[in-house]
Amino acid sequence: MEIRIGVQHVAREVVLESDQSADEVQKLVETALEKGTPLVLADERGHHVVIPGSELGYVDIGSEQRGRVGFGG
Repeated sequence: MEIRIGVQHVAREVVLESDQSADEVQKLVETALEKGTPLVLADERGHHVVIPGSELGYVDIGSEQRGRVGFGG
């Protein structure tokens, strides 16, 4: 699923593809916002993205469905 993260005072958003579930990502974001701890997410290649919880502007959690390829009927 695609996750888009806006960081305060940064013009570009952080975009990553993750195998984590939407519920798991939402809980991590809520914890980071409540406690001011870093938000740590893993992308599908195993890389980790760390963003200070106090600097989060927004988090857009995409659909867990993969897009279909080809012509549908």
